[in-house]
Amino acid sequence: MNSYEHYDNPLIRRYASREMSFLFSPQFKHQTWRRLWIHLAEAERELGLPISKEQIGEMKAHETDIDFALAERKEKEVRHDVMAHVHAFGAQCPGAAGIIHLGATSAYVADNTDLIQMKDGLQLLRKRILRVADSLARFARTWKAQPTLGFTHFQPAQPVTVGKRACLWIQDLLLDLEEVEGLIAGLPFLGVKGTTGTQASFLELFGGDHEKVKRLDFEVTRRAGFERRLAVSGQTYTRKLDARVLATLSGLAQSLSKYSTDLRLLQHLKEVEEPFEKEQIGSSAMAYKRNPMRSERIGSLARFVESLHASAAFTASTQWFERTLDDSANKRLAVAQAFLAADAMLILAENVSSGLVVYPKVIERRLREELPFMLTENVMMDAVKRGGNRQDLHERIRIHSQEAARRVKELGLENDLLERIASDAAFGIDLETLRRSLDPALYTGRSSQQTEEFLRDTVEPALARWKDWKGLSEEELRV
Repeated sequence: MNSYEHYDNPLIRRYASREMSFLFSPQFKHQTWRRLWIHLAEAERELGLPISKEQIGEMKAHETDIDFALAERKEKEVRHDVMAHVHAFGAQCPGAAGIIHLGATSAYVADNTDLIQMKDGLQLLRKRILRVADSLARFARTWKAQPTLGFTHFQPAQPVTVGKRACLWIQDLLLDLEEVEGLIAGLPFLGVKGTTGTQASFLELFGGDHEKVKRLDFEVTRRAGFERRLAVSGQTYTRKLDARVLATLSGLAQSLSKYSTDLRLLQHLKEVEEPFEKEQIGSSAMAYKRNPMRSERIGSLARFVESLHASAAFTASTQWFERTLDDSANKRLAVAQAFLAADAMLILAENVSSGLVVYPKVIERRLREELPFMLTENVMMDAVKRGGNRQDLHERIRIHSQEAARRVKELGLENDLLERIASDAAFGIDLETLRRSLDPALYTGRSSQQTEEFLRDTVEPALARWKDWKGLSEEELRV
């Protein structure tokens, strides 16, 4: 059967990075199993078990050169993936075969590897979040003072600036970054806990010495690069950890979905567009179209990630006592694909945010159409200062505004709200003064200052906390 005759996961072929794909590959998984067996053997030797340096050296020599064909043959015989790889490792390390996996249960390698994969995956996502935040910060600084129509309920509202709006997207991502950083720092290791979490097999190995068993747990955890380990467990780590990690990825998906939805709406308004390459085709039928395909893909992947959190939550809530195996198949799918899809969304988001195109003339035209309505609040407040009744003036403005809006919507005429206000003696203001008040910058409040302050006080320190994100190569979009 050739490669076109079986299912091809689009997360691997089309969307996710090679780095993230490798983290959830059989190679990474099983070389991590071997590394964990080496950690276990080294710690057991240090604590007095009869394991030689030569045995450990033999294991290290074959840490990454895995005989997958042999492991697959053994798994067909024994119907157990961990024991199949124990046999495959032992076949390559005959001198160490007798001490591989000594005292451990399958969850020692399987669960600890899952935790390593998630921690490494979170570190990669942290880099990508920072890259998106950086590109959006540069966009926000460039357009910090460009007035644009604000929207509430997708109805025209008080003006903001293009840069200020971008800060809303960045702020959501920084909240996700806090969650990711917290998980990286606090994600615990399972360690060495045994069949039901009692460490009975290790207590037997060490002749009832509780301190040595505790030391073994600590040493293996330290060697694996974790600061914390679970104090108690069943055979497996609590599946609440999976649910917690996927809740964070779901939160990231929510932020990116909101960002991409805003961009899709702005592209419909022709105010801001995602990058569109010279030879790109927007529609197979309508050649003139410039569809926001990348933003749409972000939204599509976001829904997928959000749904996977529910899967992890269901798994966590249905575990039985010290262990049950109805989590295994679900975890293989949900956790890995959530990371791959989150990675893909961030690659897309960086690509889009680094190439956004702004159309100031379109923005200014829409502002001119709506600005007469926007300045009514200031007109009313000024009239009150001159002795007018706030409630009476509010009613007059409501009537004038609705009549002006009717002319625009029903008759297709120009907005004559300024003329109506100027002719109403209750406001005491002439038409020329009103027209001078139509500068959009007068109505954006502190948008420009807020943008500068946010970038300086919040975004730049977040970017400065971690240096490694700059070294991550830019991922080329494959579709």
